[in-house]
Amino acid sequence: MKLYATLEQQLKKEPNFVTDNGELKKWVVLNKAQNFDEELIGLLLKEPTLKEKFFRTLSLSKGETVTIFNQNLFVQFLEQKNYLNDSYTKYKNKVGLTIDGKYLKQRNEVALVWPFKDCILEGGQSREEDKREEIFFNEILAQDEITQLLEPKVLTNAKRIDKDGEKPLDQFKRNENGTITDNLIIKGNNLLALHTLKEEFAGKVKLIYIDPPYNTGNDSFQYNDSFNQSTWLTFMKNRLDVAKQLLTEDGSIAISIDQNEIGRILILMDEVFGSVNKKNIITTKRSSVSGAKVINPGVVNVSEYVILYAKNSTKWKPNKTFREKEWDKRYNNFILNRNEDASNWKYTTVLEAFAESLSLKKSDLKKELKEEFEIKLKAFVFENSDKVIQFAYLDDKSISDAARKLKAKSKNDSTKTYVLDREDKSNYYIYRGKVLLFMESRLIEVEGEKAFGELISDIWDDVLPNDIHNEGGVTLRKGKKPEKLLNRLIELCSEDNDVIMDYHLGSGTTCAVAHKMKRQYIGVEQLDYNENDSVTRLKNVINAEQSGISKATNWQGGGSFVYLELKKYNQTFIEQIASASSASELLQIWEQMKVKSFLNYNVDIKKQDEHLEEFKALSLAEQKQHLCELLDKNQLYVNLSSLNDADFACTEEEKKVTKDFYQIKK
Repeated sequence: MKLYATLEQQLKKEPNFVTDNGELKKWVVLNKAQNFDEELIGLLLKEPTLKEKFFRTLSLSKGETVTIFNQNLFVQFLEQKNYLNDSYTKYKNKVGLTIDGKYLKQRNEVALVWPFKDCILEGGQSREEDKREEIFFNEILAQDEITQLLEPKVLTNAKRIDKDGEKPLDQFKRNENGTITDNLIIKGNNLLALHTLKEEFAGKVKLIYIDPPYNTGNDSFQYNDSFNQSTWLTFMKNRLDVAKQLLTEDGSIAISIDQNEIGRILILMDEVFGSVNKKNIITTKRSSVSGAKVINPGVVNVSEYVILYAKNSTKWKPNKTFREKEWDKRYNNFILNRNEDASNWKYTTVLEAFAESLSLKKSDLKKELKEEFEIKLKAFVFENSDKVIQFAYLDDKSISDAARKLKAKSKNDSTKTYVLDREDKSNYYIYRGKVLLFMESRLIEVEGEKAFGELISDIWDDVLPNDIHNEGGVTLRKGKKPEKLLNRLIELCSEDNDVIMDYHLGSGTTCAVAHKMKRQYIGVEQLDYNENDSVTRLKNVINAEQSGISKATNWQGGGSFVYLELKKYNQTFIEQIASASSASELLQIWEQMKVKSFLNYNVDIKKQDEHLEEFKALSLAEQKQHLCELLDKNQLYVNLSSLNDADFACTEEEKKVTKDFYQIKK
């Protein structure tokens, strides 16, 4: 058997070195070899032929010997033609700078290291996207390579959209503090958009909600490196770092996630926000135990999660939030003289009070009212909810000394109700050792009508994504969250006019709900959804569409938002490459790239052109990947500092809008 076949057979014994298609991950092996990985070296030592080829045994004094891994020989073998026969990798290795005929990556005196953790994963993605046959790039850039990447960007294609349609943006609306009060929808890479927004909104966003890629292997978050989980975490961390800067001190961030990444995201959130600021892990029900899910044995997965963190727990003040529940019949007592001083209150049962209101005996109620008994009783209770009460036990362990004393004093006294004033809390009304709970505090409004409610817990099984395919007038099939879920989060964590943000906006659920709830919002999205995108949805909202929470909020339409884009530069070439359908089309793009794009500093254009025949021999996907890698990712979009640079050809309209956004007076 040839040496490379022996090597491949041995390496495939390690699952981490093999793709799902059974192919060897040669780039992973190469990386392991360059780092003297113990796992790799151990595998090689176990096979006699490989041990003889790639290791040297040196004799020491006193008859001792030591075995040394010949790293250079092994790497050269990996890169030679008879083993590294991946056409793209062979071609890629020929395009770049050389010294004395050797490419930089082959010279031992050249090393690329990341001594710090401050690297950036460039890229953008939304979980709601259906799978597409397209190129998607990512690169991890070291700090000295991102000198311009995170600078604020030039804004373009600005327009205000309201019930009268679209019109060019004249200027942004601002409050007395000079902060923009317009709702914003921004098209562009979300990492770069967040850094752009930081200039205007740092410390001003009350709630951030995101529904990011879940990294399941089945969704559209598919990267071409082998460290999917660490890549996903890098992708998330860089965005969370700047998102934290955008939050108010009493702000919150909520993230939808499933079982695949919840463990890792919690560790990451503890690092970025601090474990002391973790408020809840909320379990949501996403489906029922039915259909194809019940065919396979085992536990049926029907849940997802929303993790909720505060920016600063000491300042975080969530609102009391309720969910609808069946009327609790323990509220079965009634205050006869509610308008008098509490010490003189007299009590009876709800049924006695109900019967008296109808001039009937309690025993005759069901006979007289028949099938309307429950309906009319419920109506009576709801109308008199300030008088309907429950007597509840007070737990000595959870109440103050003052409450314990009052409880003891009242136990054997049926002549009066005692009142304990509590600062910043509802008063305690205590009768015969028990506290009065009022029905009125449990009523909520559901779609314009009163209903019995209970405080929400960390299990939300009433926000199912059922029948929401067309919610908002858009029909994305995957990952779309119900408006009811966002309604509850926004109600819990914000007030009217607070700023809500979603930088994985997708079909626009977060902004649609915020619009109906009278919150200001900022949405960021990079991908095109055509008739199913957030702009279409928000136009429908403005025109009073009635799905989702519209009835519950009595939504009648109105309002406006401002649409903006980050001005593209190299990003334009990325998109052209992605949509190209042939090698000839890519070669035309390459000709344009040579003239108009910013290429990586180490790209040798002459060598690229010398090897065009080999470029043509690559698959279309490999050709696309290569051209994307030639582009300088610092220049995907036009930086604010280049606003007046003639090379970027910013229009007068773009200059006007950009200066207005950043409040540049010159």
